[in-house]
Amino acid sequence: MIIVTGAAGFIGSCMVAKLNEMGRTDIVMVDDFSKEAKRRNWETKQYLDKIHRNDFFLWLPKHAREVDFIIHLGARTDTTEFDYSIFEELNVEYTRKIWFYASEYGIPLIYASSAATYGAGELGYVDDDALSYRLQPLNPYGKSKNEIDKWVQKQAKTPPYWYAFKFFNVYGPNEYHKGRMSSVILHTFQKIQETGSMQLFRSHRPEYEDGQQLRDFVYVKDVVRVLYWFMNHHPQSGIYNLGTGRARSFWDLACATFRALKLEPEIEFVDMPLDIRDKYQYFTEAKMNKMRKAGYHRSFYSLESGIKSYVTRYLVKDTEY
Repeated sequence: MIIVTGAAGFIGSCMVAKLNEMGRTDIVMVDDFSKEAKRRNWETKQYLDKIHRNDFFLWLPKHAREVDFIIHLGARTDTTEFDYSIFEELNVEYTRKIWFYASEYGIPLIYASSAATYGAGELGYVDDDALSYRLQPLNPYGKSKNEIDKWVQKQAKTPPYWYAFKFFNVYGPNEYHKGRMSSVILHTFQKIQETGSMQLFRSHRPEYEDGQQLRDFVYVKDVVRVLYWFMNHHPQSGIYNLGTGRARSFWDLACATFRALKLEPEIEFVDMPLDIRDKYQYFTEAKMNKMRKAGYHRSFYSLESGIKSYVTRYLVKDTEY
C-alpha cells in the first residue's frame, strides 16, 4: 500500500488522483478530514483507508510491513504565520517521526520541502544538499522546511531511498480551500468573476517594476508526474528542486489567466501588505540540472499552457482533479 499524508490538501489530493490514474487504489490517506472545505478533494478518490493525522503514529507501527511507499505532503504552509512553534509541531516533529518509521521498517520516502528555504536567493537556487546549512529563509515556514532538510542529512539510519522536493510556486486544481495562500491564478480568476479586473502588488524594490516580480510557477500535474517517476525509478536519494527552471512575472501570469478566459487584461496595482513586505521573494528560479542528471527528461507545462488547462478544465467547470 501507499501512504499519502496531506491527502485532503492541494498537492496531496492531486497525488492521490495521479496514483488512481496509474491504477493504484491501495492508498491510505492521512489528513484532518473534518475540514468541510477540503471534502471535495478526497471524497471522489479511490482509496483503501483514511486516517486522521493525530492517529497516524498509532496506526503505522501495526501496518508498516504492508507499506510500499510513504509520500509525506502534509504540512502547515502559511507563509504569513510567524509563530514558529506551530511549524515545529506540524512540519518538523511530524516529519521526523515519519522518517524514523520509514528508516526503521525500510519504507521508501518522499517528503515536501520548499523553495521558501532559499530565502531572498542570495545563494542562488541550486539544490546542493550541503547548501541547506547556509540558507537564510525569510519566514518560519521556510525555516521549518530547511530545518528538516538539514536534519535528514545528519541521520545515519535512512529509508532505503528518499527524496525531498523543494516545491517552487505550485498552482492548479484542488487549491480551492487555501484562501490567502492559494495561487495568484485562482485569485485572478475570482477577481475577474467579481469585478472584471485584477490587482497585483506594486514593487517596493527599485530594480523591479510593478508586477514584474518573478517566480518559477509549476503546474501541479507536473509536480505529481515527477513524484510518481521518482517512486518508480529510484535515482540517487537527496534533495531536489521541483520547478520549471524558468522564472516568469506575475504580470505574465495574470495576463495568461485573462486570455484563457478570452478576455483582455485589466490589471491595477496595490501596495504589498506590510506584514509580508520585508519577507517577500522577488525572484525564484529552480536550477533543474540535478533532476535532469537523475534521469527525468520530460518537458514541463509552459506557464500559458498550464494556466489554460487549469482555467478551462477546472476553474470554469468548478471541478477538482
